[in-house]
Amino acid sequence: MKFLFNHINNFIDQDITIEDLSEKLIQLGHENTFDQNVIDIEFTPNRGDCLSLLGIARDLGAFYKIKQIEFYNSEIREYDINFKNTIKETCPNISFLKIDIDATNSNYLPYLEDYFDNFGLNKNNFFTDISNYLSYELGLPTHCYDATYINDNLLILEDIEADKGIEFETLLDKKIELTGKNHVFTINNKIINLAGVIGGKKSSCSKDTTSVIVECAYFKPESIIGKSIKYDIQSDAAYKFERGVDPELQEKALRRFAKIVQDHTNIKSIELYSEIDLKKDIKINLDEKNVNSILGTKISKKEYTKLLETLGFVCLDNSVEVPSYRSDIKSQNDLAEEIARVLGFDNIAPQEINIKSQTKEKVDLNESTIKSFLIDKGFNEVINFPFSGEELSNSIKVDNPLDSNKSFLRTSLRESLIQNLTYNERRQKDIIKIFEISDVYDSHEGQINYKKVLGLVASGRKGHNYKNFNNIIDENYLKSVFKDFTDTKIEFSQVDRSEIQSKSKYPIFLLEIEVSNLLKGAKDYVSVNKTLYDFKKYKPISEFPSTNRDLSFLIKDKSNLQELDNTILNFDNELIKEIFMFDYYLNNETNAIKAGYRIIFQSDKKTLVDAEIDSVMNNIISSCLEIDSIEIPGLK
Repeated sequence: MKFLFNHINNFIDQDITIEDLSEKLIQLGHENTFDQNVIDIEFTPNRGDCLSLLGIARDLGAFYKIKQIEFYNSEIREYDINFKNTIKETCPNISFLKIDIDATNSNYLPYLEDYFDNFGLNKNNFFTDISNYLSYELGLPTHCYDATYINDNLLILEDIEADKGIEFETLLDKKIELTGKNHVFTINNKIINLAGVIGGKKSSCSKDTTSVIVECAYFKPESIIGKSIKYDIQSDAAYKFERGVDPELQEKALRRFAKIVQDHTNIKSIELYSEIDLKKDIKINLDEKNVNSILGTKISKKEYTKLLETLGFVCLDNSVEVPSYRSDIKSQNDLAEEIARVLGFDNIAPQEINIKSQTKEKVDLNESTIKSFLIDKGFNEVINFPFSGEELSNSIKVDNPLDSNKSFLRTSLRESLIQNLTYNERRQKDIIKIFEISDVYDSHEGQINYKKVLGLVASGRKGHNYKNFNNIIDENYLKSVFKDFTDTKIEFSQVDRSEIQSKSKYPIFLLEIEVSNLLKGAKDYVSVNKTLYDFKKYKPISEFPSTNRDLSFLIKDKSNLQELDNTILNFDNELIKEIFMFDYYLNNETNAIKAGYRIIFQSDKKTLVDAEIDSVMNNIISSCLEIDSIEIPGLK
C-alpha cells in the first residue's frame, strides 16, 4: 500500500528522513520500498490494522512520540434515523452521521489536496472525496448517501439470498448480478448498497449534494471475504473489511469526517446515530517470564510493560489488555512477537535449541522425477500457501496464523488447486495443467499425521499445436499421460462447474494421490527437458485482457513451410504473449499446405486497442509475404 512520506511524518513529533522511516518499518516487519515522497509498504494479511496512516503511526509509536488526530469535539445531537439492522451477528456496530452544509468547497486544504495530486486520483465530489481520504487516514471505510434520497424512508441492513441474479447498479456505473447470500442496504425493497463492498448509483452523492448521511460500520471479515472477487469489483472497502477493521472506531471516524468537513465549509446541522455492541476486552496473562522463555531474552517486567504500552497495549497488574484494533493478538506467542519486533530480531542473541529427531518416511527420493515427468507433459508446478480457512473435524489449528481467515493446516490440496484454476481461467487461459507436491496434515486422537501428496488439476485444450488445439482434456487423456510413468492405478474426479466463478465451460479434472503410492508402480523415466533448477526470471501476470488474432496461410510449395514457421514463431514484439500453429492441412494432390497461426496479444500496462494490434499484425503479414509461394487467402 502506498503512502506519502510527509503524511506519515505529520504524525511524528520530530524530524525524520524517509530512510529512517523505511528502516524502522522493516524492523517492525513491514517490508517497503520508497521513491522520492512515496513509500510503498507490504503488510502481512493479519495486519489489517496497519492499512492506514493511523495504523502505521500506532506501530511507529514504539520509536517516536506520535501526534494526536484532530476530531470534531462539539456536541452532536442524536439522529432519529429510520433504520433497522437485521444482521447484528455479522454487523454488531454501525453509526450514521447526518450533516447539512451551506455549500461544497472544491478548494481543499493541503493535506486533502496532496492525497489526490500525489497519487494521481480523480476527485468525485466533496463528501465522497472526504470518505476516500478518511479510509486512507484511519483505515475505516465509510459510505456517503445523498440525504435527499434516503429522506424518512426505512433503511434496512439485511441478508438477501438469490438463486437467480438480482441486478444492482454500482456507483461506478457497473451493473452486476447479485447471486447467493449478500449483505445489502435496502429502501422499499430496492438495493442501494452492497454492504461492505460498494454503494449504489441512485443513492450516491453528487457535486451538488449539501445534505449527506455518512454510514460507518464494522462487518466481520468472513461476511465480506470473496465478494469483490465474485463480482469483479475493485473495492478498497472490501479489502479492509476482509482483513479486519477496528470494531470500536465508528463514532470517532465520523467525528473525524465532520472535522474535515468543518475545515472546508460551514456546518449548518449535524446529527449522530449509533448501534454499538461493545465486546469484552481481550486480556492475556501478563507473564514476562514466559515471553523471555519464548524469545531467549532477559527483559524485566517494567521493560516488558513499557514496550507493550508503546504499541497501544494496556498493562494491568496481572494481565495485558489488547487494543480493539489488534484482532491478531490472542496468545503469549503473539505478545512475544510484539516484543521481538520492537527490540529487533537481529538484536536478540541466538541460542541453540534441541529438537528430538523424528523418523520420516523417505517418500520424496524421486519427487524431482515426478516433477520432471509432469513438466515434460506440459504441466506447470505451483507452490501454494499451506494454510486453509476450511475447518474439518480433523483439521489442525495454527495458534498465531499470518492470516486469521486461514488458520488451519491444509488437509487436502483441492481448495488451493481450484483457486489456481479459477485465477487462470479469469485471465482467459484456455489450457490449464497445474500440479503441486506438498505435505498435508490432520489429527486423530491427539496424534498429528502428515503425508506427501501430488495434487493435479487440468482443464481446457490439450495443447497449443495443430494436433491438440481442437481436442479437449478428458479423463482418458490424463490416464494415458500417467501410463508413461507408473503402473499405479490413477483415478481422477471431475469438479462441478458450479464451484467455479468463471466463464469457461471446459470440464475440470482433479487428482490427489500420495506420492508413495504413485512411486510404487513407477517406471524408469529420463526427462527430456533441462534441469528443474534452470529457472526463468519471474514475470508478473498481466491483469489486462488478452486478444487473439488468427492468420491462415496457403503455402503452394511445402518446402517453404519451415521458413514461414521460423519467421512467424520468432517474430519479436513486447505485445505478443504467444504464437502457435493451430491448424494444418496437406493437400497430397497439389502438395500445397494450409496452415493457421494464432497470435495472442496482451500488455502489462493497459488494455490494447485495435490500432496497436493492427500495426503489429501488418508487420507480421509483410514479413511472411516476402517468402516465395506464400499467400493469405482473402487478404485485400
